[in-house]
This record gives sequence, structure tokens and C-alpha cells, in this order.
Amino acid sequence: MQVVLFGYAQENANPFDVQVSVSPMEGRFQIQASYVVPIDICNAFSFITAYEGAKNIPGILESKVISRAGNKVRVYRVVEENVLFFPIEMKSVMEYTETPNRLLNFEQISGDTKFYKGSWRLTSDKVNTSFKYEAIVEPDSFIPSAVIEYFMKNSIRGRFELMAQRASQHKAVEKLACE
Repeated sequence: MQVVLFGYAQENANPFDVQVSVSPMEGRFQIQASYVVPIDICNAFSFITAYEGAKNIPGILESKVISRAGNKVRVYRVVEENVLFFPIEMKSVMEYTETPNRLLNFEQISGDTKFYKGSWRLTSDKVNTSFKYEAIVEPDSFIPSAVIEYFMKNSIRGRFELMAQRASQHKAVEKLACE
């Protein structure tokens, strides 16, 4: 009996080309992630600005728009992380600055981390949209940074994979927004 193995399953393991890196940087962590989804750029922007829909991402317990003025949106968010089997709940008010169909900058205005700031950049080739996430985060925790880094590296990829999957299924709520 001869057994033949094919390597195709590996190719399908990351259908959205999810790339993630977490690097320590002087007490802070630089997070870079990207993925590519077969949706148009308008639906992609609608996806990353569906602030209240973020509750569908594991770890985000609450996400609520508290104000909107021009292209600035403030969002109250509650996130839960499990580190060493201990649930750690973090609350924050984030301010997002929207540049439609291109860029979403964000910065923590108040909250349980010392520093959190970053952006989402979108680029499209008409068929696919590339999502690029960059952020700097400085946790405010009694947990050693090496332990935080380990858990970030091991949990963050799954979140971006899930986001890519959800983005691929996203259709703008307001149909006119993408016409």
C-alpha cells in the first residue's frame, strides 16, 4: 500500500495572507499586521469603521460610539485579555480620525493602558483590498513585559485571521455608501 501526501492544506491555512509581528520597543510593543481580502475598498473601510460591530471580535466585550464630529469618532471600548489564565479587563476611550477609503488613525484618549496609538491603511487593486495595521501599545500592568509579549504573539494572529474572515463577508450597511 502506497500513501501519497499532498501539501495543499497548508496553502489554505492562511487564505487572506495574514501577517503579524509583535516587537518589544523600550517598554512598548510595536504591532504590525496585514491581510488581503477580496472586497472593494469601500466595503473594507465600512468594515474597519463599524465600531460597534467590533463586539464580534473575541476579547472585545463592549464597543460603543460616544461622539461623532466631522471625521472624528470617539468610542468607549472594554477589552478582556486572558494572561496566565487570569482575565484582565481594560477600558478605554479611543479617538478615530477617518480618511474615507484610505486611512483610519486612532489614539487612546483615556484608559487602562499607558499608551495606545496607531492606524489602519487600505489599498486596493479593484479585486482585493489590503488592510495594514500598525500600532504602538504600552501596557500598564504588573505582569512582566516578556510574559505580555508571549501572550500577545500567541493570541493576536488568531484575532487578525478572524477579522480577515469577517471582512471577507462584510457588506456595507448603507448600500449607497459604496455606490
